[in-house]
Amino acid sequence: MIGKSEMNKQQILDKTELFVLDMDGTFYLGDQILPGALDFLKAVEESGKRYLFFTNNSSKSPEKYIEKLAGMECQISRDQIMTSGDVTIQYLKEFYPGKRVYLMGTPALEESFCQEGICLVQEEADVVVIGFDTTLTYEKLERACTLIRNGAVFLATHLDINCPVENGFIPDCGAFCAAIQLSTGVKPKYLGKPFAETVDMVLERTGAAREKTAFVGDRLYTDVATGVKNKAMGFLVLTGETKLEDVETSDVKPDEIFQSIEEMGQILRGMGQSV
Repeated sequence: MIGKSEMNKQQILDKTELFVLDMDGTFYLGDQILPGALDFLKAVEESGKRYLFFTNNSSKSPEKYIEKLAGMECQISRDQIMTSGDVTIQYLKEFYPGKRVYLMGTPALEESFCQEGICLVQEEADVVVIGFDTTLTYEKLERACTLIRNGAVFLATHLDINCPVENGFIPDCGAFCAAIQLSTGVKPKYLGKPFAETVDMVLERTGAAREKTAFVGDRLYTDVATGVKNKAMGFLVLTGETKLEDVETSDVKPDEIFQSIEEMGQILRGMGQSV
């Protein structure tokens, strides 16, 4: 099985100038870095290309992810990582400047919003933002529903329904939003992957060309879809959620499929298979 691209693996990697990498299931699994992950980053740099980490998980700050990667001997700067929280902040600044925002999120996400000058309130909000709130209480959920019923705009940092953990899955932002939508009858606007605002922000921050940017990850409906639905590229790796047989039944077809980013690094260095 190959991707929908007419180029072989070597050619499509040669074409790519910016790799936007998912994290869990792509670069690491839980607290374990995947084999060849660091070698891939070295191969990217040696090829004169660039990489950027992007995660939909808005429960932690970018600084926490930088710390986690550092513990895996991967040293990156703040401008080499983005989250769905970053995209949401940018969206609020552009479309709702100065508006009062009720944020249903973790203290880490609240801190990120405050650092960027977002006006957070508990009452009379113009906008309600739902994140992956691992500190969720019924009081928070009730307040969000009440504010939305009273006319507040309903935004969400990302659409993931479940978050994988060591013993299975836990409810993620999309699950919270489903409950709020059922209660209020209002649909949220989702941000993060796979939506256009994410691609636009990545391209704006990096100056990369859309057609030479590849979103790399283990999920078809978020990671890969971000690229293929927004005129960039989407590469699937088989180290996480998606299995090869899932591609056959999916309406999202990757531009290319790799066993892992380790394989991608080997091909970049001319050591792997090119077809």
